[in-house]
Amino acid sequence: MPTPAPTPQPVPQPVLSPLTRASLFLVLTVDPGGEPAVRELLADLAGLRRAIGFGYPDAQLSVVAGIGSEVWDRLVDRPRPAELHPFRELRGARHHAPATPGDLLLHLRATRQDLCFSLGTEIMNRLRGHVAVADEVAGFSYLDQRDLLGFVDGTENPVGREAADAVLVGEQDPAYAGGSYVVVQKYLHDLDAWNRLPVEQQEQIIGRRKLTNLELDTPGSHVVLNTITDPDGTERKILRDNMPFGSPGSGEFGTYFIGYARTPEVTEEMLRHMFLGDGPTSHDRILDFSTAVTGTLFFAPPADFLEDLADQPTS
Repeated sequence: MPTPAPTPQPVPQPVLSPLTRASLFLVLTVDPGGEPAVRELLADLAGLRRAIGFGYPDAQLSVVAGIGSEVWDRLVDRPRPAELHPFRELRGARHHAPATPGDLLLHLRATRQDLCFSLGTEIMNRLRGHVAVADEVAGFSYLDQRDLLGFVDGTENPVGREAADAVLVGEQDPAYAGGSYVVVQKYLHDLDAWNRLPVEQQEQIIGRRKLTNLELDTPGSHVVLNTITDPDGTERKILRDNMPFGSPGSGEFGTYFIGYARTPEVTEEMLRHMFLGDGPTSHDRILDFSTAVTGTLFFAPPADFLEDLADQPTS
């Protein structure tokens, strides 16, 4: 008997693409009746990216699309991914992580902001009249991969096989293997108050040296609260692609947090530690200077899943 052909492996969206110098985050809600236009756009998304990025092969233009739980049944004629649910609001004694509207996430990345702008414009040309913009943020890489608080961001990102294991759904949900859960939040910083702190105090809050990025042994720091381990001591990772954003003229400065993971429970546990505390630590002290103003959870299906959406029923 002939040997059966191997089952094709799902091709992930470019969630594991390298960090870039520029980004554009679009969070959209889908109008009633806008579902066919959204399906067609998502099915064509890879082609749009190829067309715009073709002349600039070194620019690393990529786009990842995520679908929220509230719109899933309107767009997709298949059961939801096992762990897709609305973002879970958190109310701590001092700080609040709000849940805000969002049906679609489009995460655009490149080494050049003009390419993110160009692709974002084409996407919105296709969707205008069918969606509303809940949030739009253009991010940029700041100095040597620092946030606007002055600290290096993304130091603990996994790489290689470790990144794929941390980020991509596997045998726990075979129907959606190759997909990824993604949480986004917009944080606004009070830089005047932050910059009044001595550097040593900033370092204790973050848990790293500001100049060298070396980790400090500081109980209750941001680094410690965001370190999640299994009972056997294995650290659970997510992939962050946070980007600074801001407007000097209006005095708005912030960080757009985006975390990819094979299960949202890792990111959610990090946020619980930050906003609700952990043990003797009541909250992450970075929240005394950084306010979360949005919060949404999405599922980024494999690339071939998006390409098949155009064939979904239109009802």
